[in-house]
Amino acid sequence: MVAFVFPGQGSQSVGMGRDLFDQIPEVRDLFETASKLSDIDIVRVCFEGPKEVLDKTHITQPCLLTVEVALFEALRSRGIKPSIVAGHSLGEYSALVAAGSIGFSDAVRLTALRGRLMQEAVPQGKGAMAAILGLEREKVNALCAETPGYVAPANYNSPGQIVISGETEAVKEASKRAMAAGAMRVVPLAVSVPSHCLMMREAAVVFEQHLKEIDIKPPSFVFINNADALPLTDPEDIRESLGRQLYCPVLWEDSVSKIANDTKTFIEVGPGRVLTGLIKRTIKDATLYNVYDMATLNATLEALR
Repeated sequence: MVAFVFPGQGSQSVGMGRDLFDQIPEVRDLFETASKLSDIDIVRVCFEGPKEVLDKTHITQPCLLTVEVALFEALRSRGIKPSIVAGHSLGEYSALVAAGSIGFSDAVRLTALRGRLMQEAVPQGKGAMAAILGLEREKVNALCAETPGYVAPANYNSPGQIVISGETEAVKEASKRAMAAGAMRVVPLAVSVPSHCLMMREAAVVFEQHLKEIDIKPPSFVFINNADALPLTDPEDIRESLGRQLYCPVLWEDSVSKIANDTKTFIEVGPGRVLTGLIKRTIKDATLYNVYDMATLNATLEALR
């Protein structure tokens, strides 16, 4: 058994997907479809940037989705299929496309809309996120609850790595309190949107209305969701979970532990190695592969033969 895991925002990089586009005709079709449906020149932005454009939330999301689905299709067409899929935040949409639960066209529309709603939900400079390294989740939960203003855990990424999200001043204050409580480091994140907290609740209300219009099928592989770290099979449960995901924390550490009950072999399908690092810290004896270009695709195929 093997699990495919799909990364979220922060993993994007200029040039991602280019060699697949050049060498695999089906990938070109995916990019062209995504460009039409999102009103974004995804080929140009992915391959040429500039980085400050690619990093805009409403552009990053459909771009990453397209590259990740292209990588998945390259694996699938070469006979490598998962038994379990999961994705970190935005990556959850790639996982659902891979599982046949959401069509690619619908996923492009959803991620483009999701990015716009998230970007518009909070005025620039009013929200922030920071990664706290070296504190247990109970301590992070407590210091967020005790900090004036609004700040909350957003991503339980791995043992000793928790991302907090909320009002800018509250995130700064919670970061100071985390260091005083014994954190190894606190890293402010270069984001313009305070994701996975209640500041996204109004955006979620609008997004949920659009989710009602999407055809969602039972996944063909085991799908572990972000908001509960549980296998979901019912389309209505998946629909409801995608709405909650906007304002609930991502339970990534819990999701990885859940997957490891069935398999400890993971393939990170997407640019970068962020999830690989998190999984290493969570499951010490995991077997990990990365597929983010033709070279890593071929290396992974060779290793799995």
